[in-house]
Parts: sequence; C-alpha cells; structure tokens
Amino acid sequence: MQNKRKIKLTPVSVLHYVRLAYRSALFAALLVMYIIYKVRYGEDIAVILNREPAIVVIICAVFTLEMLLRFFPSRLESPGSQKQFAQNYIKSGETSISIQENNATVLVALVWIVFNGIFGALHMMGVLDDGIMLLLSVAYSVCDMICILFFCPFQTWFLKNKCCSSCRIYNWDYAMMFTPLFFVRSTYTWGLLILSVALLIRWEITFYRHPERFSPVTNEYLRCANCTEKLCTHKRQLKTLWTQIAELTEQRLKALRK
Repeated sequence: MQNKRKIKLTPVSVLHYVRLAYRSALFAALLVMYIIYKVRYGEDIAVILNREPAIVVIICAVFTLEMLLRFFPSRLESPGSQKQFAQNYIKSGETSISIQENNATVLVALVWIVFNGIFGALHMMGVLDDGIMLLLSVAYSVCDMICILFFCPFQTWFLKNKCCSSCRIYNWDYAMMFTPLFFVRSTYTWGLLILSVALLIRWEITFYRHPERFSPVTNEYLRCANCTEKLCTHKRQLKTLWTQIAELTEQRLKALRK
C-alpha cells in the first residue's frame, strides 16, 4: 500500500492562504452590498462608502500595511518580492546575468493597460459606475493570490519563468491590482494607487541598478535549495491530489454504470 504524502505548507504559503481568505471574504461582502444597494435603493456602493468611511478606512489600512511591508526585508514575504534587497543577494560566482523573460514585461504592461483601458472607457461613458471599479479592483486582489497559489497566466503565457521566486514582475501586483482605482475619484482610492505605483517604481529602479539580484544564475537566493516558499512542491502536490480525485470519480462513475 502506497503511503499518503501530507501537504506541508511553509509559513510564507500559509500567509498566502490567509490573504486569499480575507480578500475573498472582502470581495463577497462588497458584492453583496453592491447588489443590495443597487437593487433596493438604486445607489452606487461607492457613494454609500463615502458616507460611511469606516469600511473604506479599514480596507485601505490593510492594503496599505501590506504594501508598506514590501518596502522592507521580511521573512514572511515571498522570495519573489524579497530578491530586490541587498541582504538577499547571495553571489553565485557567475557574472552572466540571464533574465530571459525581461522583454515580455513590455507586452504584459501593454496588455494590462489595454485590458483595463476598456473598463475605464466604459466607466467614463457611464456604463460602469464607481462601485464596479471597486469590485474589479478587489477581484484582482483575489486573482493575485490565485496566481501565486494555483495558476498564473502571466507566468504560463508571457514570462515563462520557472516559479514565482524568479518572477520579473512580482512587485507589479499591487499596481496592477489597483489600476481600476485610477478612475474612481477618492482620496482613499488614489492613495492606494499612488503607493502601489511607488512600490513598482522602487522595484524597477532596483532592477535596472542591480539586475544580478533578479536572476537565479547570479543570485543563489533564488535557487530551489534556498527557497522558503516551496510553492512549486505545493502546486505539484495539489495537481497530484486533483488527479487522484478525478481518477477516483471516474472509477465510481464506471461502477455506477455497471
């Protein structure tokens, strides 16, 4: 009989799941509020939130804290975001910097701008209200964690990087997440957007000044032996688990057909 392997999560991965949980809960709560206020009162949730700013303050405080922590080294953050710091640069002895997916970042940026430009145009035409843009932003925050934990279209279709640790655009996440807020005129929303852009600029400046920190060829910190996240192992275990569930389901369906 084959022993069952337990799925072990690292502290960094556990934190990812915590973020996925509260971001999902936040999206669900805002969606319910949006539907209730839109159907019953015909009002935009953004107007309601402006009248009752406590909810917005809490949301902004949580995301602001998340972003501020990214500006400093932390053992509870993914190596993907931590490779920018000098203390995480472990010289490999190689001098040839290889970041193959770097050219694809321009394509990712263009695709994201065009994609969100469509929503922005619909918002300016009055088709989408501020509430939809807020919901879109929070939905992006949930998708951000899904990309890290389960499947990332940017990694698979554009960048082709081995894992999140070597991701060229890891710290673009908050700027991408809050892109829809550009169209929502509010001190709170623009505050989040400005901070996220500052995080992105800091990342890009560090990349162009110290590209050696971003390549596993020159930085041993990004190699599997030094990984504190182990998401690749976790993803493989999840894939195996889903395969086993599919096989078991198929076996039961065949038994029922007999």
